[in-house]
Amino acid sequence: MKRRVLYISGIISGVFTAILTIFGIIATNKLMFMKLKESDFILERETLAKRFDGKWYETVRKEDIWIDSPNGYRLKAIFLKPLETTNTVIICHGVTENKTNSMRFARLFERLGFNSVVYDHRRHGDSGGKTTSFGFYEKIDLKAIVEAVRNRIGKRALLGIHGESMGAATTILYAGTYEDEANFYIVDCPFSDFTEQILHILRKETPLRTSMALRIANIFLKMRDGYSLNSVSPIEVVGNIEKPVLFIHSMEDDFILPYMTTDLYHAKEGPKMLKLFKRGAHAKSFNENPVLYEKKIDEFLGRFHLKV
Repeated sequence: MKRRVLYISGIISGVFTAILTIFGIIATNKLMFMKLKESDFILERETLAKRFDGKWYETVRKEDIWIDSPNGYRLKAIFLKPLETTNTVIICHGVTENKTNSMRFARLFERLGFNSVVYDHRRHGDSGGKTTSFGFYEKIDLKAIVEAVRNRIGKRALLGIHGESMGAATTILYAGTYEDEANFYIVDCPFSDFTEQILHILRKETPLRTSMALRIANIFLKMRDGYSLNSVSPIEVVGNIEKPVLFIHSMEDDFILPYMTTDLYHAKEGPKMLKLFKRGAHAKSFNENPVLYEKKIDEFLGRFHLKV
């Protein structure tokens, strides 16, 4: 009888372990290998919306750059140089997008007197890398991009970084972790804490309502990709940023909630500004409010003496 109980207990334990393992692999697959948008789809979408000008892109002075990441792959960047200036903004796109989606901001910064560098995050576009880490490894890549750009433009040139969504979180993680080389930052709809963000998505889109799923996913993420969810937390490092930061969000965003940006704004000490737009879903602040968006950046640059 005792042996039978042990046998049944062993089967139950084995089945439970197998279920947890399957769940952990599926959950981390959705994070590490999130489905990316096709490059042709992004190009067509941006062209039809008149946010990407093919004629401008073909004629503008530019330089293709391949930058070695300390993480062991190469990053594809394009240095756009429409102006006779060394002042430059690096533009970081959001998850599932690519550098084509950053061209709309390149045109904006051109109007404000800056050249720009657009690049593909790891596993996106033409860059290498096997997984998406939502800022953990991406911040190291951004450091490599910044160093390469600074070497090209010199120490005296103004250098800014603009990030959207995951790109915004990556920007904060970079600026708050390293002795940075940039002069200012603009972060559009960043999440403040990745654990909190994933829990929000689980509660919004799945029947899961507890943090147990996160704990399981965290164990497998650490084993499979070398980091944990709680190590991707912009709110923990934003207070280290000394340079000016402009925080942007749209109140209609229900994917990354606006309170995350206001929390980051309040946690950041020193020079800063906050703009919350009434209109715009996630990562649509510029698309829905292009004139006001540009005016706010212009105001930010003027307030902190960053105008060209």
